[in-house]
Amino acid sequence: MVLVPSELARVLGESARKLKWYTERMRILLATTNQGKLAELRQILGEQRIEVAGLSDSDSTEEIETGSTFVENALLKARHYYRVSGLPTVADDSGLEVEALGGAPGIYSARYAGESSCDSDRIAKLLDEMKDLPEQLRRARFVCAAAVVWEGGEKVFLDEVHGVILKTERGVNGFGFDPIFFYEPLEKTFAELTRSEKVDVSHRGQAFRRLAAWFRESGLLDTSRSNDRIMTTAD
Repeated sequence: MVLVPSELARVLGESARKLKWYTERMRILLATTNQGKLAELRQILGEQRIEVAGLSDSDSTEEIETGSTFVENALLKARHYYRVSGLPTVADDSGLEVEALGGAPGIYSARYAGESSCDSDRIAKLLDEMKDLPEQLRRARFVCAAAVVWEGGEKVFLDEVHGVILKTERGVNGFGFDPIFFYEPLEKTFAELTRSEKVDVSHRGQAFRRLAAWFRESGLLDTSRSNDRIMTTAD
């Protein structure tokens, strides 16, 4: 078969476009300054040719988090930084919910001991509020809503993991309330887990893995536009 010049140009053009997707790294933004979250998402995306950028240290998402749920806050952050960056943007909102405290600290987990508090301050405040509670009343769960916003669409993945709040800290890894969140199946706190172990079982790890699988299946990063609309998914 002999191709005329116009047909040859079309075939070469299609081949070049396909080669581009295989050789270029797609770039997305994770709307966080938390290096732990960035490391988790980069590890989960693994062999997918996706470069994950984070926010600069001077950026803050606190003023954007005006929602009343994890899902609302994740979407607010993802929408805002998509408008700012123009990149497909992922944002998560996550926190700890203690049954005996009516779901507190919940969406206020990062500010539980005040706006300028650190992890140690927040842990100390929670342990003080729970100091008289017996083990059977120390059940809690970590919740994560991971949102992605791109041109023409948005989607949210919601996951959680259950555990028990200890009376003292254990472990040096992780961040936030990890040192007092005891994960019974592995008989360790989240702060005693390796990074790989935590990614496998954590609320954020589960949500990010489902997001990564959806990236592969949807072909979102292979197209410049999408007409998908918002959808929240949870197990």
